[in-house]
Amino acid sequence: MSYSPFRHTISIFRKRSPIQLTFFITGRCNATCPFCFYLSDRDLSSGNRPELSLDEIRRISSSMGRLLWLAFSGGEIFLREDIVEIAEVFYKNNRPSIILFPTNGLMTEVIRKKIEAVLKCCGKSTITVKLSLEGTEDIHDSIRGKGSFHRTMKTYDSLSGLLDIYPNFELGINTVFCSANQDNMDDVIEFVKGLDRIRTHTVSLIRGTVADPGLKEVDIGKYRRTIDKLAANLRNKASGIYRFKGGKIKAAQDILQRRMIHETFVQNRALVPCYAGRLNLVLTESGDVYPCESFTMKLGNVRDNGYDIEEILKNRENRNIINSIRDNGCFCTHECYMMTNILFNPRVYPKLLKEYMQL
Repeated sequence: MSYSPFRHTISIFRKRSPIQLTFFITGRCNATCPFCFYLSDRDLSSGNRPELSLDEIRRISSSMGRLLWLAFSGGEIFLREDIVEIAEVFYKNNRPSIILFPTNGLMTEVIRKKIEAVLKCCGKSTITVKLSLEGTEDIHDSIRGKGSFHRTMKTYDSLSGLLDIYPNFELGINTVFCSANQDNMDDVIEFVKGLDRIRTHTVSLIRGTVADPGLKEVDIGKYRRTIDKLAANLRNKASGIYRFKGGKIKAAQDILQRRMIHETFVQNRALVPCYAGRLNLVLTESGDVYPCESFTMKLGNVRDNGYDIEEILKNRENRNIINSIRDNGCFCTHECYMMTNILFNPRVYPKLLKEYMQL
């Protein structure tokens, strides 16, 4: 059966079931990053609520349809000892085209072992690992803790060898743009450009409620200069793109997405309709279901609804919540949601094509 991302083109015209799932598989973490919106919210990441078991996850997965994008999140996702089995459940039941594994990269041996196991059992999906890197050594360690830079680079070295063995493996870097590193973005971009096994470098604008609110006091002009540099590097082939089919489209979408995030921030309004709840869904480690990562519109908990996502979405009150996102022009600067809002909105295609033709 096909795992191609292009089998989801019908969702351009019919947005009736989620094709992108963000699954916060654990609230546990081995770091205390000051910009983490998930761990900063005690109501979301409370340690006294039991995590969904593998059997529960299997039931949830069976209630869902085919996925384009499965993004694990947390917490540090590799603290779940059964992460390989979780990935395999979704691989078999939902056939995701892409499975994303974001990580702080601190547990080199565990990450290498688990990712190679995933690559072996999920051979038709693109398996993408995104290592967090907030700057060169001094900046990164000042944000994420002393010694974390070297540990993340060790993980990069360890994972790099898998690129030569598994053609479905992608290795990337993500940087959170915040006030602590906004003056050093040129340095981190140049550093990542020198990592020859990195296929993509993304920069995410800080969002949500965070432990240190001062980190959100960003200079949006510096963010614009950062995203312009990333775009220029892609256009002049100084930076790589994903190897999977459609990787060039994804690169064009990344350029357009970052520009639209900038404009959304500046204009403080919706530029495109949001498909949260229709194409996107969020599941927490304790079973709460949300249309998006604003975590303000809870749709229910799978444990109270027979582990049936479809039944939760059919609920009349929940349909009204999801429709209100569209009708009220809800908007944010979250990259994952902007991605879907671009790729499945034909009105944006002329701009997307323009970026594609420059790559």
